[in-house]
Amino acid sequence: MEKTRSIIITGAGSGIGRATARRFLAAGWRVALLGRRAEALRQTAGDSPALILPCDVTNEGDVDAAFDRCHAEWGRLDALFNNAGRGADPATPDELAAETFRDVIAVNVTGMFLCARAAFRLMRAQAPQGGRIINNGSISAHAPRPGSVAYTVSKHAVTGLTKSLSLDGRPFGIACGQIDIGNAATELLTQVSTNAPDAEPLMDVSVVADAVLHMAGLPQGANVQFMTVMATNMPFIGRG
Repeated sequence: MEKTRSIIITGAGSGIGRATARRFLAAGWRVALLGRRAEALRQTAGDSPALILPCDVTNEGDVDAAFDRCHAEWGRLDALFNNAGRGADPATPDELAAETFRDVIAVNVTGMFLCARAAFRLMRAQAPQGGRIINNGSISAHAPRPGSVAYTVSKHAVTGLTKSLSLDGRPFGIACGQIDIGNAATELLTQVSTNAPDAEPLMDVSVVADAVLHMAGLPQGANVQFMTVMATNMPFIGRG
């Protein structure tokens, strides 16, 4: 009988993280919800047995403690959806405060690294070795929008993290892939899109959750290295 698999999902209090967490719970996975707001995590979990672990992903101690709690509860970590991230209001580089740039990098790069580092540590030490890390990248890593310098730089860094983790994980059976998502209809993006005069097409956020579940559920020895999922008519091809 196949053992129940386990996953940690960061940024699980809203949006893509919440939708993905609920999809994994429905599929029978053991799920740990990481995010800054405990109440939002409880809303994601509902009546499910998900682990609720308030955590600031930019804080090394918080991250290590959360991952160690999962190991203590489960004895094994099969997957990490490295999803937590933030953006910034549109601005040209000269208008962007250095503090804002640093904050975006702290969450989107340092935070992703700390979570990947903690997952890698557990996956390398467990028996049998191995696991899967899925990083949430962005279409901005390929075709940025104007006024998005901090976010775009951070997502290019995520692609570098994905490639490095893929190489360093090979000896230990640790796979790493990246999903680049375009315009999923989360509550926030739907509101922004509705109010924009040149709104781009949206796709249902459940499509993203299904895609992440597919990536995480692949058998050992198979990996989706990079996946782009977006609304069919989103202006990604030909943007610019």
